[in-house]
Amino acid sequence: MESATAGDLLALLRSGRASTRSELRTVTGLSRTAVVARVNALAAAGLLRLGAELASTGGRPPGSLVLNTEAGVVLAAAIGRSRSQVAVFDLGGTELSASAVDHEVGAGPDEVMPVVAEQLRALLAPGRPPVLGTAVSLPGVVDPDRGVSVDTPVMAGWDGVPLAPYLAGVADAPLFLANDADILARSEYLGHATTIRDLLVVKASTGIGLGVLADGRIVSGAHGGAGDLGHTKVPEAAGRPCRCGDVGCLETLAAGWALVARLREEGRSVDHVRDLVAQAHHGDAEAKQLLRESGRRLGELLAVAINLLNPQAVVLGGDMAGAYDVYAAGVREAVYARASALATRELQFLPSTYGDRAGLVGCAALALDTVLAPAAVDALLAAKE
Repeated sequence: MESATAGDLLALLRSGRASTRSELRTVTGLSRTAVVARVNALAAAGLLRLGAELASTGGRPPGSLVLNTEAGVVLAAAIGRSRSQVAVFDLGGTELSASAVDHEVGAGPDEVMPVVAEQLRALLAPGRPPVLGTAVSLPGVVDPDRGVSVDTPVMAGWDGVPLAPYLAGVADAPLFLANDADILARSEYLGHATTIRDLLVVKASTGIGLGVLADGRIVSGAHGGAGDLGHTKVPEAAGRPCRCGDVGCLETLAAGWALVARLREEGRSVDHVRDLVAQAHHGDAEAKQLLRESGRRLGELLAVAINLLNPQAVVLGGDMAGAYDVYAAGVREAVYARASALATRELQFLPSTYGDRAGLVGCAALALDTVLAPAAVDALLAAKE
């Protein structure tokens, strides 16, 4: 790294690979003068501060260099089919404030986005550091370059609609957009993926999606559609109409919306899959059976992905995973019955590290990794010169 820039040094400090000027020189091969110049530039921009002195190893105790987490904030908005969560995070990834709001299933961007913007604006306290970026997650396939949804049939009216204009009045900051399952997988960068590099991350809620982490990297596919398990056709669902407009999708048997519809047909009072999970927690036998059956249906298809990708672990997240023991039992039953012995020999099943906050944590991670990427930091320093 003898050509390491100031942005590269900040990345090394954020990752923990270095914490002093001396360690930066060792890792990069840069001269003392070059390291000092780059560190001074980062400090002048407010991105670094001198931390507590480290224990002396002889001679003058070296001063530790730490990211100034108060130099700015990022905004996160995890938009679901029936609920949106928003939050403000500092540059260290600590949540400073958050809120959530329910909305009608199928509500369009003109109904949802102004409320999201209002919630974010309310969370930004006067005098708070500048907003450096905003990350938004949506169900379905998105185009991050254009900041639009491109294939979300279950959220009518969103495709092709730019989201940045809705948030322009909140902060003068770039927008980063991602699929909700990929965002759930990204949240595991701070959780299970710190020790496991090959993961399948299930989001089982109103709909069903799959995030793929292969060798520590998110796999989104050629058009951003990797992991769309919910709308894969399965024989048992033949002829069943799906919200996407097609028939025969896995979601018609296993998604939260299908389970809620089934209970409503029986006269049960449920409005959302979260109500179903709450009933399961209170010992409702039918609710527990529905969740276990849903997990089994998912596991039958998930077994194919496990055979293909050979992950070390499957992480179960989303609202249905709130009843983890029941739901995971169904998933495991089908996976062990259908996947190969090799693929399941050491396979782990794990709950989502951040539970119902995973969408916000993943959005924050996306924003932070983008605005604090070496190229972005170097551009910021160049603009300050």
